[in-house]
Amino acid sequence: MLRKLKSFGYSANLSYALGFLSVIASIVIWFTQGGTESGDAGAAGERFGIFIGLWAPTFMSIGNGIDNLKDE
Repeated sequence: MLRKLKSFGYSANLSYALGFLSVIASIVIWFTQGGTESGDAGAAGERFGIFIGLWAPTFMSIGNGIDNLKDE
């Protein structure tokens, strides 16, 4: 799968950038959509922020895997 992504032009740097952006987006969503609001609206925003934040390890792992591929 990683070779296929690399052949399509998907780079490790793009993956690392997406991981970093998911952390930033998670923090922004957490503070803008949840926290101070009462009821389900605030809780839903907090859960969505956590969901977005969970993407970071996946993107970082994909980037690491692409970095470790041997050039063929």
